[in-house]
Amino acid sequence: MAEEHLHQTHTDITKRLRRAEGHLRSVIDMIEARRSCLDLAQQLHAVEKAIGQAKKALIQDHLDHCLDDAIDQPVKERRRSIQEFKAIAKYL
Repeated sequence: MAEEHLHQTHTDITKRLRRAEGHLRSVIDMIEARRSCLDLAQQLHAVEKAIGQAKKALIQDHLDHCLDDAIDQPVKERRRSIQEFKAIAKYL
C-alpha cells in the first residue's frame, strides 16, 4: 500500500480539479443542448488545460518536496525516491 502524501499545494490542486470537473459537466450539457463544435472545442480545451495545470503543479510539488527530503535519508530510501522520480517523470 502506498504511503499517504499531503502537501500544502494539494488543496489548490483539488480546487483546480473541481473547477475542471464543473467545466466538463458544462461541456456535457452543451453537447446535449447541441451547441456548436467550436464552442465545445473551446470548452474542452479549457478542461484539458486545467487538468494539465493540476498535473504540472502536483509533479512540481513532488519534485520540490519529496526529492529534496530524500537527500537526508538512508541510501535505501534515496534509491526508492529515485525510482519514484523515474516513475513520475513519464507523466511529464
